[in-house]
Formats: sequence, structure tokens, C-alpha cells
Amino acid sequence: QVQLVESGGGLVQAGGSLRLSCAASGRTFSSYAMGWFRQAPGKEREFVAFTSWSGGSTGYGDSVKGRFTISRDNAKNTMWLQMNSLKPEDTAVYYCAAPRPGPIPIATLRYARVYDYWGQGTQVTVSS
Repeated sequence: QVQLVESGGGLVQAGGSLRLSCAASGRTFSSYAMGWFRQAPGKEREFVAFTSWSGGSTGYGDSVKGRFTISRDNAKNTMWLQMNSLKPEDTAVYYCAAPRPGPIPIATLRYARVYDYWGQGTQVTVSS
């Protein structure tokens, strides 16, 4: 079992920055990849970013590439999402997620279906 708790959301003006945190507990944090997803009202959940267990491999959704950075510290059981140059279209509830135990092909970490554990979400609102 994995428990995930996000924090760091809030209201920010367009062009501003926010840093989201995801604190994990339960299974050994360094043993699994992690991901960030977001969901805006009336829209499907969207892939934002993933990191491999070591942080050595990362991937980003096209809409956030170059603006967002995912990172993790296995000693602190924490993952972050640094969001810069925020746009109103980034407004959403942001979720961190962990996949089921076992090997997960890197290429599949963009898909919500490989993640079994989800946090409660943190709201990010970007005003224009």
C-alpha cells in the first residue's frame, strides 16, 4: 500500500510559479516510479509528468514541457513539481500517483491506467 498527500497548490497570476509537493508513505519510496496528473472541470485527467524510481528518467506532457520540472528525493520520500510560467489553462486539480508493484515500462508511465495509488489532489488556479 502507498499513501500519497499533495500540497502546495493555490492561486497565482499568469506568469507566476508554484511548487507542488507529494509526500509518500507505505511502500519503499525508492522502489517505484511516480507521476503527476491534472484534471480541469469538465475535462479528462491529463498526464503532466513522470519520474523513474531514481529520478534518472523523466517525461512531460506536451502542454507543460519546458515550463514544469519533476523531481524527487528518495531520502525524504517526497516528489515535487516545479511549475513556472503558469498559464490560465494550467488551472486544475493536480494529483500525484504511484503505480502498482512490479516492473513498469517507462513508456507506459504517461497513462493513468498503470497507477493504482492516488493522492487527494491539490487545487491550482491561475488567474489571467
